Amino acid sequence: MARKLNFRTGSSISRFAAPIKLLAHRFIFLFLILTAIGTMLLARADSIAVEKASVIVTDLFSPLLGFFSRPAATINGAVQKFEDLVRLHSENERLKAENRRLKDWQMVARDLASQNRSLRSLMAFTADPKSRQISARVVGDSGGAFVRSAIINAGTRDGIEKGQAVITGDGLAGRIIAVGLQSARILLVTDINSRVPVLVETSRDRAILAGNNSGQPKLAFLPVIAAVKEGDRVVTSGHGGVFPPGLPVGTILNAGDGTVRIAPFAQLDRLEFVRVLSYEKIVPPPTTGSRILSKRNVSPP
Repeated sequence: MARKLNFRTGSSISRFAAPIKLLAHRFIFLFLILTAIGTMLLARADSIAVEKASVIVTDLFSPLLGFFSRPAATINGAVQKFEDLVRLHSENERLKAENRRLKDWQMVARDLASQNRSLRSLMAFTADPKSRQISARVVGDSGGAFVRSAIINAGTRDGIEKGQAVITGDGLAGRIIAVGLQSARILLVTDINSRVPVLVETSRDRAILAGNNSGQPKLAFLPVIAAVKEGDRVVTSGHGGVFPPGLPVGTILNAGDGTVRIAPFAQLDRLEFVRVLSYEKIVPPPTTGSRILSKRNVSPP
């Protein structure tokens, strides 16, 4: 009997509550629509008030955002430090290995230097004359189709002389062909009139670096049996006494088609600062024939 009474009471309550719940849902939906419309109207009517309210809300929630963002920033910082430690460890190992290799090369260099000194003293070796360097700025270039030259802001007052070698931090650039009081002109190694005695560093084969008005001068008068290959370094030989020996010139690009071309070390199309070598030229002694002729031309007393 009690169960039947409870069932009837529950069903009656549900019957009365269902319309009220439906009505409440409708009113809530209508209330939300009216609230949204009112917010938009308020934003249009008084933007300053809305901005102030937004600032107040931001100020209220910014401490919470800062509180929740600190753990994330801490974790990111810890991960970054760990990655830095791993990277530093690998870099440290690489530097240690490189340091060991350099120490081995240092021992070899010291041994070779000692042997070189002994051999020089044994052979009464005469050292090459020392050179003095004069720094200058490139202030102009020819820019012509058939001339590869540049002008520097140093002349005779600075010790510049005709025929001196001009180098950059990378290698040989050319030689001085004309000198004024405050300026001088450089004939670049790529000019068609440029000729530089050189040798291949590995095979010690001698040749003449001949310019051809391109960025890749060629090696002329190279021996037919010369064992050269791509990548070999080319330096000045010092023959003729114009250029000091051992100045880096470039590397061999190709050596299989009969024409050996060179890629110069110096960036000749972007010259800014150069160094002029004040080198004491080696004057060859007169030949035997010239001595005989000079003796014949001497008149008796």
